[in-house]
Amino acid sequence: MGAAAKDHPVEYFSASTMAAVLNYPLWRASAIGQSGFRVVMSNSTFSSVHPSFQPFVYAFCPPYKGLLATVAGMSWARAAIFFGSDVGREILLDRGYSNTTSTLVPPLIVSSSVQVVNMPLVRATVMLQNPQSSVQNIRGSLKLIYSNHGVRGLWHGTSAGILKTVPKYCSAIFVKELLEEALPHVDPSSTTKDKDALIRAAIKSSFAGVAGAGVSNPLD
Repeated sequence: MGAAAKDHPVEYFSASTMAAVLNYPLWRASAIGQSGFRVVMSNSTFSSVHPSFQPFVYAFCPPYKGLLATVAGMSWARAAIFFGSDVGREILLDRGYSNTTSTLVPPLIVSSSVQVVNMPLVRATVMLQNPQSSVQNIRGSLKLIYSNHGVRGLWHGTSAGILKTVPKYCSAIFVKELLEEALPHVDPSSTTKDKDALIRAAIKSSFAGVAGAGVSNPLD
């Protein structure tokens, strides 16, 4: 067995935060494109950019509205899912459940719960990326959603979010656990054990990420 997530909560949250920060511009471009927001580059430097690429250029340019809220939401969600899945797997294994059940059930439950809790923040941060909107912050975005659609509007799209999130994390964690068993284990007496452990972890994470993205891409 590899190192358990529950033994390294700070490391997992730090890694989740770093991934969220690096992913923010791409998430922003995706949110703009999928929501159908209209981007008009007024800056003369970018005005000649083809309209198909303008959302990507705009996503990397300030102002970064909702940056802190988006990063915070992504960070706690990912950390909670991987942490909860790891702890849940150990609990189910200790109670005699099969490896497959112990691997898939925890991320299914935790990722669904996280998506429901996070949905108002997801809605607010996505709406905030509209270049034509005059709303400047998360509070204003939440108030606008509430005034137009009521409390239920804050959770609009939750079912689609769950259909996207749950298969992604279940697939990623399942592949990660398969590779945990399949890859050669690091020799604790090796002089390069730290490097070997890092490479092994990177391989698992890379394949798990690709698997999760591949499964959820149609729903993105």
